[in-house]
Amino acid sequence: MGIMRVGSATVIPVLDGTARLPIEHAAANSAGAPWSCHHQPLDAQGRIRMDIGTFVVKVGDRTVLVDLGVGSEQIHEAFVTGGLIANLSRTDVAPEDVTDVVFTHLHVDHVGWASRRDAPTFPNATYRVHAADWEHFVTGPLADPVLDPLVRAHLAPVADRFELFDAEDELVPGLIARPAPGHTPGTSIFVVADAGERALLLGDVVHTAAELTDPEWEGVADVDTAAANAMRARIAEELERTGDPFAPAHFPELAFGRLVTRDGLRQFAWA
Repeated sequence: MGIMRVGSATVIPVLDGTARLPIEHAAANSAGAPWSCHHQPLDAQGRIRMDIGTFVVKVGDRTVLVDLGVGSEQIHEAFVTGGLIANLSRTDVAPEDVTDVVFTHLHVDHVGWASRRDAPTFPNATYRVHAADWEHFVTGPLADPVLDPLVRAHLAPVADRFELFDAEDELVPGLIARPAPGHTPGTSIFVVADAGERALLLGDVVHTAAELTDPEWEGVADVDTAAANAMRARIAEELERTGDPFAPAHFPELAFGRLVTRDGLRQFAWA
């Protein structure tokens, strides 16, 4: 488990579980090139490892969870999940300790532990998400008739605990929400900032390292492909320029990386 320190704040990746997906279900190459990213090798069946979970952000007197994994229900045979609560306890975080829950977006693999048995999993937490995702997944027409009802079921017991944002906002001191639409209408990244240091939690703006180093690679589950590609390009430029550590939602072990320039080329390195 790699703890990231950002000034006096800490970010702790905590796993709910793992999915192993055919690479074509995670990313596609617009030029038809085969997968060649050695940072995320495929297994013998041509599947990529996509870990799932939460990031615990401890900043000031707040204990914040960024996304909530799948939960204990099996949503697909490729997903083996359900370990988030037990793994949180190993970091000395009990459900009642959580003060805030924020979502990068509301896909089912990010909201699963919002509730258990029709009651809030984190009884003292305020929940936050971009208003566009709340409308897309919760109050609007069903975009996905299979998975979106699961999202609504997970969120219904905590619906009255939600606060919505629709612009860049420092939700709690040291944690900034930045809208980054494309993957979903309200996708957001979260910037942990303290004492002049930053780390970025990218959610599903990026699934693989290759999407940041090679513009021919793009995600396959984006609602708006053009917007998502443009957002990835802007974020990649920023990360290369600043050197800030970052973690997407599904890297192995939810690990952090950096973008660096070597021999005039943008390259990925584990942080």
